[in-house]
Amino acid sequence: MTNTELWQQAAGNIHWYKAPTTVLDESNPPFYRWFPDGTTNACYNALDIHVEQGRGEQAALIYDSPVTDTKRQYTYAQLLDQVSRFAGVLAGLGVAKGDRVIVYMPMVPEALIAMLACARLGAVHSVVFGGFASNELAVRIDDAAPKVIVSATCGVEPSRIVPYKPLLDDAIELAEHKPGHTVILHRPMQDAAMVEGRDLDWEQAVAAAEPAPCTPVAANDPLYILYTSGTTGQPKGVVRDTGGSIVALKWSMKNVYNVEPGDVYWAASDVGWVVGHSYIVYGPLFNGNTTVIYEGKPVGTPDPGAFWRVISEYNVKVMFTAPTAFRAIKKEDPEGKYLQQYDLSCLDALFLAGERCDPNTLEWAQDKLGVPVIDHWWQTETGWPICSNCLGIELLPVVPGSPARAVPGYDVQVLDENGEQVAAGDIGALVVKQPLPPGTFTTLWNAEDRYVSAYFSRYPGYYETGDAGYIDENGYIFVMARTDDVINVAGHRLSTGAMEEVLAEHPDVAECAVVGVADQMKGQLPLGLLVLNAGVDRPAEDIAAECIQHMRDKIGPVAAFKLCAVVDRLPKTRSGKILRGTMRSIADGESWKMPATIDDPVILDEITAALKALGYAQ
Repeated sequence: MTNTELWQQAAGNIHWYKAPTTVLDESNPPFYRWFPDGTTNACYNALDIHVEQGRGEQAALIYDSPVTDTKRQYTYAQLLDQVSRFAGVLAGLGVAKGDRVIVYMPMVPEALIAMLACARLGAVHSVVFGGFASNELAVRIDDAAPKVIVSATCGVEPSRIVPYKPLLDDAIELAEHKPGHTVILHRPMQDAAMVEGRDLDWEQAVAAAEPAPCTPVAANDPLYILYTSGTTGQPKGVVRDTGGSIVALKWSMKNVYNVEPGDVYWAASDVGWVVGHSYIVYGPLFNGNTTVIYEGKPVGTPDPGAFWRVISEYNVKVMFTAPTAFRAIKKEDPEGKYLQQYDLSCLDALFLAGERCDPNTLEWAQDKLGVPVIDHWWQTETGWPICSNCLGIELLPVVPGSPARAVPGYDVQVLDENGEQVAAGDIGALVVKQPLPPGTFTTLWNAEDRYVSAYFSRYPGYYETGDAGYIDENGYIFVMARTDDVINVAGHRLSTGAMEEVLAEHPDVAECAVVGVADQMKGQLPLGLLVLNAGVDRPAEDIAAECIQHMRDKIGPVAAFKLCAVVDRLPKTRSGKILRGTMRSIADGESWKMPATIDDPVILDEITAALKALGYAQ
């Protein structure tokens, strides 16, 4: 089956007001357009269609919040009612097709309701992770120019309340663009001062609103903007179109994740990230699944058994989370004792993405869960998996360290610096031959030139993923590092990901990171930072020395690995990505900017001290 035939067939499985007669418009590369003459609506495909087909009483959404001790469920009929009414609120504030709405919310059902309400009206939502700093939110307000901002009085962390409203007020003050209104969800643990004439109370507004119908939109009309950090400091607004997103995400639910309508699917992520958009909100609902919004952590809410409780309590069939979550569980409960308290017989598979999954973590999860653990690779820009073991098509042998092969629709290749294909097993730049499949990004908001220059100019005819890796002789793809994390040690190109695999093999190491630091003699040297399992009481120097020796044994003297230290924790984004670039800049004494998405800024002080002890960060 050709690509065009594949997506033509998949497009037949969604609701169109006007079915497309053209599958792919190739007239203006790299701006390829799928289903260009079709009209549809994402909210209709997520909610209305299931109610009309008699599934209104099925659970659509489960909300589980250990941090507030709250549990709530919505059927498809109930969720449709809430979304229609909130769409009525937005329409009453003048929001219409093409207008932007920023959603700045915690992990509560209302975040999903606001997103779907925008889609219902044909408005373009831009979700900004709740608790983002005011200046970062202000930059996004100015770029998206929203008519309305939807927010809440606060977010709730295990140890603190995060007041959102003051951050929002400051951001609006800083921004040149001023939204006409904000709608604020009042949470009982934090009140907020309201600005008369601008701020509306969510509950009062919904109670007075008339339900709004779906607005048909063109397939290529934008569904949402999602900002991802840019190297220039100016965030990139990834734009996803409507028709392609519905087709690709619905197709992926069965073919990649192997879930049927009615199954419970849980992506333990946040609606502020691409995983939350694709696999908390849209994908599961397009497919008629029950989705889970979890306001908690993998450990500490209240213990390392938190995920196992949710799986057991709600009969979760497939779970998707980040490897860093499993490293946290493994660190706190290396023997898996908490897991034994729950019946997990309902679980068919675990999918991991967001950070490269080291083989040690993958094998631990396989051993403890006894189900396929699928490491799969994708990006904010692609919106759904590039590479995966596709459970709904064929379960391939799991090869630790590899997200298996390219998903149908993606042609993944490895190129050298001159744009030539490399031999099997050789590391290079991972690229995807154009056209990208439906559901991937179609442009950057207000930045078409940047879309071309950042992703399609270095390797003409290919999408540059920014990741480095190789494809083995069996066609398995190995994503080893970001392109700038492939380090050059005395002329040898070495993958930091391969080195991290070696360090993670040490029985006392819970997680680790390797960064390349500047060296006058060799150009760069690898520097390793180790986080140990709970309960380890051996001297840190001994463990570091053992890891250095193990690296020499496994990779050889060519790695020149002699810089290694034990730290309490690694700096990460809220989505679990380790901030390797920031650590590299600190080590090399370069100027750096506090990442807007960092989970806990204090960690960088601890890392700086550890780097200074090794003779860096001076």
